[in-house]
Amino acid sequence: MAQPLERQKAKPHLAEEWVGKIYTSLCIGFLILTIFSLVYFVASKGLSTFIKDQVNAFDLLTGLKWAPEGQPALFGALPFIFGSFSTSLLAAAIAAPLGFCAAVFMVEIAPKFGRKYMQPVIELLAGIPSVVYGFVGLSVIVPVLRDIFPGQGVGIAAGAIVLSIMILPTITTIATDALAALPKGLKEGSYALGATRWQTIYRIVLPTTMPALLTGIVLGIARAFGEALAVQMVIGNAPHIPRSLFESASTLTSAITLSMGNTAMGSTPNNALWSLALILMLMTFVFVFIVRWLERRSKI
Repeated sequence: MAQPLERQKAKPHLAEEWVGKIYTSLCIGFLILTIFSLVYFVASKGLSTFIKDQVNAFDLLTGLKWAPEGQPALFGALPFIFGSFSTSLLAAAIAAPLGFCAAVFMVEIAPKFGRKYMQPVIELLAGIPSVVYGFVGLSVIVPVLRDIFPGQGVGIAAGAIVLSIMILPTITTIATDALAALPKGLKEGSYALGATRWQTIYRIVLPTTMPALLTGIVLGIARAFGEALAVQMVIGNAPHIPRSLFESASTLTSAITLSMGNTAMGSTPNNALWSLALILMLMTFVFVFIVRWLERRSKI
């Protein structure tokens, strides 16, 4: 009687296993279908600008003037591309040192105080809506820049400062996890050889975790590159390449959000906006490939 009972007990487990496998496979298939559908939709709309409307791709990427309603119509996206890259890279340059220093403080210098108070506060920044960041930037950062520097306060600098605050939780969290995952033997061996805490941090801890720290920077840039509303409120939305950090500029996301509702679906201006969206999507893929490459170089 023992063998039939074992078989009876095994049947429910086998049924649950098959149900789990089928459910998991359906979820994975749905995700893959969603991703490919999204890529196909954006790519088909974006490429129709060059195939259907006969817009030169080189002119779109290098043109300096955006006038879709002009005679002739001009589709120069270089000012938007420059604005997106400049604000994102400058934001990363501001947020990366702050994030690394906060992570080192929370893990290496004051782990109890940092983990208990600082880390929850920093992580709360990630949950604040982007419109709140934009409103704070428009109410606080723009007037300060207007009083200190020439110009109206809106521009690349204001957008970069707002974005740096938005991506700070991403960079800090990834840096904190990387430092906390570092094997204790490395630091103990450094201390055993007579190194001080600061020598251990900048000669052992930071070089060893550098791929993970760079991953946090890339993910922060990726988020900043795709941010629309907060940047749109403080950058000025002028479709030209600024000559200083305190002149109005525009980004790919702000150009799309401001103009998409004013164009007819299927028209050349509308397809050109989809081409800007295609550029954003391709840049997202580039950031993902960079992150994967950095993960393979990790020493931990």
